[in-house]
Formats: sequence, structure tokens, C-alpha cells
Amino acid sequence: MNDGERERPGGSSLSRRDAIKAGVSAAVVAALPIAPRKRELHRHVAAPDGRYLDAAIKAGRWLRATAIPGDGGTTWPAVPPDAKTAGRSLYTGMPGVVLFFIELHRATGDRAWLDLASAGADHLAATIPDSATNPGEAGLYTGLSGVAFVLDEAAATTGQAKYRTASVKALGVVMAGAHEAGAGAEWSETTDIVSGNAGTGLYLLRAARTHRNTAARDLAARVGRRLMERDHRPGDGSLWMMSPSFTRNMPNFSHGTAGVAYFLASLGGETGDTSFIEAAARGARYLQSIATPTANDGRRIFHNDPDGRELFYLSWCHGPAGTARLFHRLGQVTREAAWASYVSQLARGTVASGVPQRSPGFWNNISQCCGNCGVSDFFVDLYRLTNDPAHIEFARRCADDTLERATAEGDGLKWVQAENRVSPNVVVAQTGLMQGAAGVGLAMLRLDAALRGRKPAIVLPDSPFV
Repeated sequence: MNDGERERPGGSSLSRRDAIKAGVSAAVVAALPIAPRKRELHRHVAAPDGRYLDAAIKAGRWLRATAIPGDGGTTWPAVPPDAKTAGRSLYTGMPGVVLFFIELHRATGDRAWLDLASAGADHLAATIPDSATNPGEAGLYTGLSGVAFVLDEAAATTGQAKYRTASVKALGVVMAGAHEAGAGAEWSETTDIVSGNAGTGLYLLRAARTHRNTAARDLAARVGRRLMERDHRPGDGSLWMMSPSFTRNMPNFSHGTAGVAYFLASLGGETGDTSFIEAAARGARYLQSIATPTANDGRRIFHNDPDGRELFYLSWCHGPAGTARLFHRLGQVTREAAWASYVSQLARGTVASGVPQRSPGFWNNISQCCGNCGVSDFFVDLYRLTNDPAHIEFARRCADDTLERATAEGDGLKWVQAENRVSPNVVVAQTGLMQGAAGVGLAMLRLDAALRGRKPAIVLPDSPFV
């Protein structure tokens, strides 16, 4: 996400959604050029490697040492030991730490990690605001939608009703903060996944399922209709700007067309409304029209227009690891193999770019957002889809580079990195999900789970890979 400008941060027989869940996975796998074929007698089994689980545990120890206990629960500073940096955003704040401890508990069975997660969830539950009307306050990665998601996960893991009660309250506040706009609704003029309407809409879709709240799905549909009014149509494609006041077109996942179109594709899959899927397909066609070929028939898409057409990020925020999510989702909801096959082209573009070798778009950053961990997670997901050992080996390559860049502190590990590309000398060790040790730990746990044949516990609302 960050390039130095701190851009402001998704009863009858068989329903459409059930059909998607039941039948599309096989179609998506078959569409990938590197998918396993039926003639293969045995699924590839990767050898477990205890280093990744060990690194996750050591990340947990460092996070445990940075905790700030209080009467209402526990929080964590984004940049220890500065308590003033403690925050509630899923992007850099303590909600991501809670998610990591939930996953670490499920991986190890150690109750101590769940106790830490519960202490963090206690703080979140006790501090739900009564309104979310300012820009970004309802957002998935910046606001209350992310908090509500974490509370849902805490409720599911602990079985404690207080977390579900708090999540219901948070959902109500999020929904109350939307206002009518054009043919639909929105929270602000920001369209994106991080702080805007697409990301908040993704949480509404999830909440509609987990809370059985049809009003949340109806509001998500209104948000989708408003987003369709906000597109620009070059040729037979569609693009979305982050906001009317932000003049750079950033086409990838975190702030641009790929993320908005991903929400619309997901919305079409949930509601059966093909107009959302058609809009998402227009977004995908636009992205294909601006993609740059790489070696081995790969593809990658520039960071921004007009001044960043030669700059290629490679991870979740502005790179193939994020943008591929749109094409995978379109493959799911349309059952069209051409969309799913583009996922493989984006993966090949990543490999051809030399990751984890440094480049202008892949700097001294190991995070989920911009660096190694976002790429590692992408290739772990591809391995789960295709059973291609090349994918898990590439994920391990990124993870091994991340391990080499760890810093020991006490009995734990932290990662000192440059969050912003244009400020390479400003390096800090952070705690959170998208730019810190919690995100690194989650990536290590997901890789360890894939190697051991275990499913991950935490699946974020913006991920199509289950």
C-alpha cells in the first residue's frame, strides 16, 4: 500500500452461492495451466519444516513482550515501545495481533496464545464507538468493519457470547453510518478495499452470512450499485479511481480497480445479480488491457498512472498477489476458465520479476501488504488449489528470505523494515497485520499448515481462497 504518500487506506434446492461453493473449485483448478490432472495417482505431499512454526512462536513471544495490559483488556503499540502508536485499525493496529494469536493457538493447541487473543478481544469489545461517520471509520482495514471481523473470529474460537454481542453492535454502527448516494449508498467518496466502500461492503457480505443478516447483504448491494455509477469506461473496460480528489489511477487491489471489481464480483456471486458480475468483468478487461507481459507468458500491472507506469509492485497492495484475487473470484462466479487461467499468468509475472530479489517495487519490506509475506501467502494459496510443488517451493523461498531478515530480541523475533518505499532509511519493527510481526507470523503459520496438510483458521474478508 505505502509508497511514501500515506494513501488513505473488502430454501429451494441449490442456491447460486451453494453451487459456486460446490462446483467451481474444480473448474478453477482445471483452468490453471499447471493444475494436476486426473491421471496423477497421488497428491503431492510436501515435507514439513519446523522452522516456520518455530518462527511464528517466536514472533508470538515478541508480541507478548510488547503487550500493554489494562483494566479493559490488552492492546499493543503499532511501533513498540511507543504506547501512543496503539490503534484499532486492522492494517497496523492491534486487531491483527488478535487474529495472529487465534491462529497460533489453533496451530499449537497452547491455551496461553488464546488467552492473549481474548485479552485483546476484550479491549476491542469494550471500546466499540457509538458512531462511525468520519471517512475511514467504517473501513475494513482502517475502521470498525475490521474490528467486527476480528470479534467474529474471537467469538467463533472462544465460544464467548460477549464477542458476538460486540460484533453485532459494531455491525450496527457500520450500517448506520452509510448514507444514500446516487442509486445506492456509501460511507464516503473513497471506493477502495482499505478504507473505502468496497472493503466495507466485503465485510457486510461476510456478516450477512455469519450473522444471518439479510439487511447487511441488502446494504452491500446498494453500495455496489453506487460503485457501478462511479466507474470510468475506457473502451470495453471499467476503471475506478480511489476518490474524486485523488488524481492518480492506482489500478491494483488495495486502492483501485482490482479491489472494487473484486467486491462487485463477490456481490454478484452472493446475490445472483449478473449486473455486478458484468461490471467486475469490465474491470478485469481493463486490467488485462494495461498489463505488461513478462518472461514465461507472465503478466504484471503498473503501480499508477500517469507517473508510475514503469513501477511494478509485486505483493498484495499494488501487485499480482492482490490483483489475482479478482480473476480467481471471476472464475468462481462465472465458471469461465479464461478468468481463472489469468491467475497463473499473474503468478508467473511475479516469479519472472525475481522475488524476493529487491527491485524498485519490492524494497526492504517483508510485510503482508508490500513484501515477502503477501507473495508467500499467494503461492501457498496456489499450492492448495493446484497441488503444484513449484508453488510451495516458491512460497518457501520467500519465507526463507523473511527468516533471514528477522531480528532476535529476548526469546522472540521481530522484523525491522522500511514501510514506505520512498523512505528506505526509516526502518522500524511493527506489530500489526499488514506491516508487522503479526502478519509475518500468520504467513509462517499458513505455510506450515500447507506443508502439514492443515487448513488455515483465519480467512480475511478480501480473500477468495478458502
